[in-house]
Amino acid sequence: QVRLVESGGGLVQPGGSLRLSCAASGSIFSINVMGWYRQAPGKQRDLVASITRGGITNYVDSVKDRFTISRDNAKNTVYLQMNSLKPEDTAVYYCYAVSKRTNWGQGTQVTVSS
Repeated sequence: QVRLVESGGGLVQPGGSLRLSCAASGSIFSINVMGWYRQAPGKQRDLVASITRGGITNYVDSVKDRFTISRDNAKNTVYLQMNSLKPEDTAVYYCYAVSKRTNWGQGTQVTVSS
């Protein structure tokens, strides 16, 4: 069993920045891929970015050059640095970790509004 705890969401103006963190505990030795999904009101949950244990990253096109995913394997933590935020980035952001199954965090709200 893997437990994921997210932090770092909040309200930010367009053009601003936020950094999300997700700390994993439990059966962490089995985790390979970690990353972030997001879900806006009335929409499906979509992948934002992912990173493997070895550091290979993947981003959805809409966040490339604005978001950076990183991972500290020693701390079992994944980060999402979000810059140049836009109103359309507003969503609940969910951390996930793939081990024997896909594990999910509780979600953190990101609101981009003036």
